Amino acid sequence: MKKSKYMIIFLIIAFFSVIVGKLYFLNIKNHSYYEEKLQEKTRIYVLGSSAPRGRILDTNGKVLVDNKSVNTIIYNKIKGLTSKDEIEIAKKLASILTTEAGKIDELKDFWLLLNNNGKELITEEEYQLVQMRKLKKSDLEQLKKERITEAMLNELSDIEQKAAKIYNLMNKGYMYQKKEIVKNPSDEEYAKVMESNIPGITGEMTWERIYPYGDTIRSILGKANGIPKEKSDYFLAQGYELTDIVGVSYLESEYEEYLKGEKAKYQVNADNTLTLINSAQRGKDLVLSIDIDIQMKVDEIVKEKILLGKKSKNTEYYKESFAIVSDPQTGAIIAMSGQRYNDDETFSEITSSIIQSSYTMGSSVKGATIAVGYKNNLIDPNKKVTDGCIKLNLVPAKCSHKRLGRIDDVKALAQSSNYYQHLIAISLIGKTYTPNMVLEATKEHFDIYRNTLKEFGLGALTGIDLPNEQTGIEGKTIADDLLLNLAIGQYDTYTPIEMIQYINTVASKQRMAPTLMKEIKEEDEVIVKQTTNILNELEIEDEDLERIRLGMEKVLSEGTGRGYTSQNIHAAGKTGTSESFYDSDNDGKVDVETISSIFTGYFPKEDPKYSVVVITPNISHKNGKDNTKYYGASKITRAITDYLFENH
Repeated sequence: MKKSKYMIIFLIIAFFSVIVGKLYFLNIKNHSYYEEKLQEKTRIYVLGSSAPRGRILDTNGKVLVDNKSVNTIIYNKIKGLTSKDEIEIAKKLASILTTEAGKIDELKDFWLLLNNNGKELITEEEYQLVQMRKLKKSDLEQLKKERITEAMLNELSDIEQKAAKIYNLMNKGYMYQKKEIVKNPSDEEYAKVMESNIPGITGEMTWERIYPYGDTIRSILGKANGIPKEKSDYFLAQGYELTDIVGVSYLESEYEEYLKGEKAKYQVNADNTLTLINSAQRGKDLVLSIDIDIQMKVDEIVKEKILLGKKSKNTEYYKESFAIVSDPQTGAIIAMSGQRYNDDETFSEITSSIIQSSYTMGSSVKGATIAVGYKNNLIDPNKKVTDGCIKLNLVPAKCSHKRLGRIDDVKALAQSSNYYQHLIAISLIGKTYTPNMVLEATKEHFDIYRNTLKEFGLGALTGIDLPNEQTGIEGKTIADDLLLNLAIGQYDTYTPIEMIQYINTVASKQRMAPTLMKEIKEEDEVIVKQTTNILNELEIEDEDLERIRLGMEKVLSEGTGRGYTSQNIHAAGKTGTSESFYDSDNDGKVDVETISSIFTGYFPKEDPKYSVVVITPNISHKNGKDNTKYYGASKITRAITDYLFENH
């Protein structure tokens, strides 16, 4: 018993010894360590209002998009400041800065702050209804705003009306978040604000995008702006603040994760001053495959040929042209231009339409439609037919642009025979042509054509590294004559970017995603390098593809495209003339039948270096007094290919 008693005493002493030892360890020996840890947990940090984004460069390192530093007035909410204090701060700023008056809701909110929160606007009965839970407090606030009249708002002085806007900016977002009040004030205003030592107000350098080459491919470069309301949840989940500048369109949006910079980090001190912890870091640079020198020359050529076309007859509805230059071995885009001629004789850059607007491409797609014949064993390369017309039951005769005599598959492409393509479509159905026949075309026959066209990139998303790409329009009606139209490119529509993918597929036998990004760089180090993205290979025999390529070579040497390119460059390609309709009075209804001209090709034919697509919609119309047609595609193509051949 006595032994047990000593054991208990020993254990108690040991227990308290451990406690004392722990207290000594925590409070004396490692006091500073744990004090630092505690402070770290309770410290408050804030981020700078913005950081410089990464630059966008061309393939040779020329800067296409850069940053410009801008002085900005910032509000940092100080602990202990009341709404009354903030009203005075807003008024003080309003008396110095050139800024606009608040909007109606901002003016009403500010009026309430200046007028006892509008208590007199609510009746005793309405306050009682809140007590009885028949009205919510939010209902009262809404009633107050509804009862503030225009006359009441007019009582606000000019300074107070501007202060309403500033006060609203001061109280947006989270409490410790920096609030941007005015960006790029005059030097005099900026200095005066800094000298005024207004509580919570600081000056900070923020950043804006600048464009050394003006509007060149501006629509494709995209915009960096405030977070769109519909995407706020997404960006907040990614760690952004609502006041952040983000890429909201095209390349700025597509490569946001690399282009965004890292904002400066500040520690909030006990006296609410800030200590810089980390400086702002610029985002990573996006290097494009675009060659800005080629790009600017292509822009110049397109504009020049549009102006030339406007001097011709029947070009009233000719407003725009598109041109793309690509590397057919990789799919990299070297230049892309969309230009619209305005009624005031100026030009608008509409390059983004290359991935969003679609057109009937006519015979230019016959390099893909003839592949239906090869893939389904419907073509005998050794057999010739006499070009003519196809007359289906109850349908006007369909003919080539002229009588072409005896033709085989190669000459059919070179001379752009509609008749030959129509015979393939009839054979696909399992029939032999006889005048006034009924084909009985089905959706399956349309699908066979469309699936082959998609192998080339026509009627499918190309996978270009830009957001919001659209495909063309696929006709929904199934009819005999429309199958024949589909076979010659006169039914479905395709985008210009689909056309460049198509011709690159002919050149390489691989459908590659067109790309604009060449690499991502951090300082001088390449951290991401573009690789060729092969979407599919053509399911066609090599010898059949060679027949298509041979036909395209002859298009430019002796066929419909003779003169489109110099014979010295040894190009291959396909011309097209399509019929479409135009809404001449913008009433939502097409009312004029128009003609468009198209070219797609590559050169040199052996080991091609460049591919080119040119589309000139609505270059002529059928209501003219004569048959004058301005073939804008040929003029633009010749100028671009001559420039590339002679200078690059």
